[in-house]
Amino acid sequence: MRTVKEISNLTGISVRTLHYYDEIGLLKPTEKSEAGYRLYDDKALETLQQILFFREFDIPLKEIKTVMDNPALEKNQILLMQRKMLVAKKERMERLISSIDDILKGENKMDFAIFNNTEIEEMFQTMFDNMPTNMRELAVKEFGSVEEWKKHYMEAVSSEKMQKGYAKVVEWYGGKDNFLSVANNPVSKEVAKSYNKRIEAILQKLISKKECDVNSFEVKEVVGEYGFVMKQLSQIKSEDGLMLALAQYYRNEKIKPMIDERYGEGASEFLAQAIEAFYKHQ
Repeated sequence: MRTVKEISNLTGISVRTLHYYDEIGLLKPTEKSEAGYRLYDDKALETLQQILFFREFDIPLKEIKTVMDNPALEKNQILLMQRKMLVAKKERMERLISSIDDILKGENKMDFAIFNNTEIEEMFQTMFDNMPTNMRELAVKEFGSVEEWKKHYMEAVSSEKMQKGYAKVVEWYGGKDNFLSVANNPVSKEVAKSYNKRIEAILQKLISKKECDVNSFEVKEVVGEYGFVMKQLSQIKSEDGLMLALAQYYRNEKIKPMIDERYGEGASEFLAQAIEAFYKHQ
């Protein structure tokens, strides 16, 4: 058994921090001495090591506790999770070092990459696993095999143009880690279906206000509801960027005719103007 002071000397973690970890239930001492001093065994030290791995990525203590307390996750699963995170960070650091080396050599090649290969592979797998069977079969048929489809996806997402586009989306989520967390843990089909019904009801309500001024309270009230639901569904930090992008989507030459056919002539432009009137002044 080791005392708090010994653990502190061994790991560099302050005594106060270890006391706090105990208070919030993140790292409880194995037992207490007759005098009331906290004592830790080797298993507790292993747990602390796992906590420190997560802290390396600035993950909040509350989220670390949620992961550590999950009975479905075994020690090896947690270690594999941390290994993936460390590999991703290592790849990013290596790219940054390479970019600095190029600059020092006078070869200034800007690195616009947002996601590394490991992250892109995980994104593909999540998309593949959650895609409806019929759509998955059509995609496999189009590309000839899952491997060819994945190769095409990797090349497309790795391109400078796509990476620059993702940079803006990542901002909506408040950071890359938040984006990947949402991307790799999508809502269930049932939840998505429920949200789609709610969004359709909101669009119908908004279209019914088409003759109103887009700056009127009655229009802005519905647009605000639309943005709130989109924020919930997308699990983003702020919906402003997403909603303004949606306004441009409604003006897309290929999308506009379909929107007007479904909701009536001029519906696409009205939706775009209503969203812009609400969000451009936020």
